[in-house]
Amino acid sequence: MHRIVVCNHKGGTGKTTTALHQAAALGLSGHRTLAIDLDPQGFLSRMMGIKNPPEERSSLALFDGEDRSLSDIKMHRVEGFDLLPSSKRLTKMIRSLNKPTDVLWTKEALDEGIDYDVVLFDTAAAITVYSLNALVAARHVVVPVTPEYQPVVGAEQTFRTVRMVQDQLNPDLTEPRFLLTQVDARKRTHDMYRQYLRDEYDDLVMDGVIRTSSALAESYEDGSTVFKRNPQSRGARDYANAADEVLRRLKGAPSSNDEAAREVPSSPPRFSPS
Repeated sequence: MHRIVVCNHKGGTGKTTTALHQAAALGLSGHRTLAIDLDPQGFLSRMMGIKNPPEERSSLALFDGEDRSLSDIKMHRVEGFDLLPSSKRLTKMIRSLNKPTDVLWTKEALDEGIDYDVVLFDTAAAITVYSLNALVAARHVVVPVTPEYQPVVGAEQTFRTVRMVQDQLNPDLTEPRFLLTQVDARKRTHDMYRQYLRDEYDDLVMDGVIRTSSALAESYEDGSTVFKRNPQSRGARDYANAADEVLRRLKGAPSSNDEAAREVPSSPPRFSPS
């Protein structure tokens, strides 16, 4: 089973859109896929038409103190994949999750055994006990990053967080893979930040990119994805290709201990749009 976290400490990089469409693409291609929404704001859940799920059928159930596995929870079936949606009570629950062992709840639930090929986590654009739960439970990380200054800063901060989790909590976690999103070939700065990331991180930057797409920019809360609304759009093609590349890369990914350590720059350069 592949366990994948989608995260970036900077918001607005297409993180939830990426989590949603990677889960949908993998599910529609025949992989038994579960998406777990660990973002208390629940954008992924709302996009799939699930706003107020029963607490026992939400990701809150992972943290309620009961000794349960994911197989005990009835999942929501959406477009091509299963979803464990977010709950509004996650925001309140976080106050009580203050022990060092509270980062292990999700891993323990997953380790009980579930019948999925891929489990994919959506997380908040911040370091929280929920995002740490995802990183401790997973083996792979995809970092959506728009090729602009602030998103790149957030992506590199995320890289450092993953390194910390590798060192202290989850040695099986592999080096993150950067997925370029909302790429506009007409913007000079986009080209420069794309080159910067490839120069600094080499093969950790995925080959495929997610281009700007009006089909992806449209907001829906009816439980549909771009694959249903506009399957011939560039957004649908880009995310289908990205899902294929993610699987190709992750199937043979070595552990972090086997990879050459990369120095993370202290700060990316600022490029002028002129």
